[in-house]
Order: sequence, then structure tokens, then C-alpha cells
Amino acid sequence: MISLEQARGIVRAALAAGNEAEMKPLSVIVLDAGGHVLAFEREDGAAPGRFEIAMGKAYGAVMLGMAGTAQMARAEAQAYFIGAANGAYGGRLIPVPGGILVRDATGAVIGAVGVTGDTSDNDAIAGKAGIESVGLTAEI
Repeated sequence: MISLEQARGIVRAALAAGNEAEMKPLSVIVLDAGGHVLAFEREDGAAPGRFEIAMGKAYGAVMLGMAGTAQMARAEAQAYFIGAANGAYGGRLIPVPGGILVRDATGAVIGAVGVTGDTSDNDAIAGKAGIESVGLTAEI
């Protein structure tokens, strides 16, 4: 499981990575393996609706067991599947990069991180840096 200390560390390190790369203001959420929020922060200047976007990226990753990059590829190849899954989850999925699976040392999925605010690819880069900063494995 992801501890509260790790979740807070992921958020801090992801935001720091974004700042270092001069990304636009980011919002970062950390979910446990059941899709429950452990930590969230929205930087000054980030749009107010970023919580929902970060949540949708992370929620899709943890509920489908596939990172945002894989979800986007699946949506492009089989739009009906992602559409149906999104319907099953009440429209809560945002299948693009920036939804990152968090794995432990054994490879088990223990949660997900959602990052939004810059390009989806940059969001994923910042989230990966956050996850790796606490010694966990990121799947973007």
C-alpha cells in the first residue's frame, strides 16, 4: 500500500519536477489501490477543475489496471471498449497520459497517480518523477 507519507512525497516531488522543467501549474492526486484519494494538491495558477481531471486520469489507471498511455492506445484501437468502461465507471475515466500506475517491489499495483496541467506527456513525466522519488515503480 501507499502510505500517507509516500503519497505526500509523490505530490511534492511531482510538483518539483514540473517546476524544474518549467511546466505550467500542475495538479497531482494520489489514489490507493481501491481508487480512494490519499493526497491532492493544485498549484497556484492551475485551473479550478483540475481535481476532476487528475482524478479521472488516476482512477482510470487503477480501475482498469492500465496506465493512461495504454488506455489511450486502447481507445484508439477499440474506442467501444474505453467508451463502455467509462460508462461502467460513471464517466469517471480520462484515458490519456498522466494517469500513472504505482507498483511495489513485487510488481503489484498499489495505487495510481494523476497529473494534469501541462501536456499529457509532460504530466506523465512529472508523475513518474514523483513516484520514483519515494522508491516505488511508475508505469506511464
